[in-house]
Amino acid sequence: MKYIQLPEKPVRRLTFYLAAEEYVARYLDEDECFFMWQVNPTVIFGRNQLIASEVNLDYCRAHGINTFRRKSGGGCVYADMSNIMFSYITKSTSVQFTFDKYMRRVALMLNRLGVNAVASGRNDIMIDGRKVSGNAFYHLPEKSIVHGTMLYDSDIEAMVHAISPSDEKIISKGVQSVRQHVTNLREHIDLDIEQFKAFVRNDMCDEPTIVVDERGIELIEEIEKEYLTHEFIYGNNPRCTISRKQRIEGVGEIEINLEVNGNVIRNVNILGDYFLVGDIDRQLIDKLIGTEFTREAVEKALEGTDIGSIILNCDNQKFTNTIFTP
Repeated sequence: MKYIQLPEKPVRRLTFYLAAEEYVARYLDEDECFFMWQVNPTVIFGRNQLIASEVNLDYCRAHGINTFRRKSGGGCVYADMSNIMFSYITKSTSVQFTFDKYMRRVALMLNRLGVNAVASGRNDIMIDGRKVSGNAFYHLPEKSIVHGTMLYDSDIEAMVHAISPSDEKIISKGVQSVRQHVTNLREHIDLDIEQFKAFVRNDMCDEPTIVVDERGIELIEEIEKEYLTHEFIYGNNPRCTISRKQRIEGVGEIEINLEVNGNVIRNVNILGDYFLVGDIDRQLIDKLIGTEFTREAVEKALEGTDIGSIILNCDNQKFTNTIFTP
């Protein structure tokens, strides 16, 4: 695997590094690439999440914490300079294979440091039962991207404040709960953060480094512009008359908002921390719009559609049950 060397200074905003992943996927014909990055305090929410529901915007504004949307699914995360972000880009397009391979590789890297780390659940790496890394996945044509956190010494209190409702009692309990379920790597190794980054780079990458040149930086900055638009950050959230929300084992939380008029579905918005692995607009939402709001009509509209190829680990029955279970 080859390491991608980006300029280390100045520290860029998070959107630059997300765009850098796309640049690698679009412009570099490599089987596997990896790079690490750090950002000033930032909240990153998933492609299908409502910012107002997931982020304590008042706290973030008051404390200079940036907020950005990413193109992968999954939940809301907090990053700061004591958290290291990992990016993995590969030609493999098999979701489960890519995810499992990457997660095992990171867990084994930590094992070689003497850390009892294991890949767990949909997207986490755990140390002695506590989460140290969360990861998310998305496709580009002929490429897959996995990116995630590696908590080295992150500010847990700021994390909880930034992604919780603005209720001090909830926040207080949240800090205690997160500290019970999340761990910083600093508690488990003797390396400082720069020594740890050097170890990761040497362990994960065994091929020549690719240094991104000035033209590459220009292309990254061009890609970044999309991430900075109001439309992308805040999303298009239509008025809805029917809302269904359910947590599905192995899938995550799905919230389906339907605008129904004359018993016909006029608009659809599907939110949540699920992992998107297909084109949800073309393959799913477009098929529902204009459909009569009955189970029979929705099932017929989705005939021939494999929802598991759009929403990871979901299926047509689980999806339909979510719509028609109050």
